[in-house]
Amino acid sequence: MTASSSATIRPLEAKDEVAWRALWKSYLAFYKSSVPEAVYASTFARLLGGDAQDFHGMVAEQDGTIVGLVHYLFHRHCWRVENVCYLQDLYADPAVRGTGIGRKLIEAVYRAADQAGAPAVYWLTQEDNAVGRRLYDRVGQKTDFIKYARPA
Repeated sequence: MTASSSATIRPLEAKDEVAWRALWKSYLAFYKSSVPEAVYASTFARLLGGDAQDFHGMVAEQDGTIVGLVHYLFHRHCWRVENVCYLQDLYADPAVRGTGIGRKLIEAVYRAADQAGAPAVYWLTQEDNAVGRRLYDRVGQKTDFIKYARPA
């Protein structure tokens, strides 16, 4: 597959479940993770749900094939009156990396945030995600924040 100019970014639909699962499974494997079946089912249902405070999903479709996905969430923020947007998951099939699919998915989230009146969009990645970070350095601004998590 080549340039993303022929790729369409659109909302996730029920008919996309098989392709979405394959991409999300690959995304989780990239981060050396996996989830039980109940999480796949719950996440997909939430992505298709109508609650504005729940997750949203979009896919990149090229030549009839789903080649990328993005999940995002609007949430309240104590430092703003408006909601902010957290881009939780972004993944492009390795066959289309470097063709602009990731950029198109991020820009689609930016547009969704603008339409929702959310002035801020943010995301996290692993420090050693060099390929992703090359894109993120072009479309975003690295912050000084460091993530901490509750010990397992």
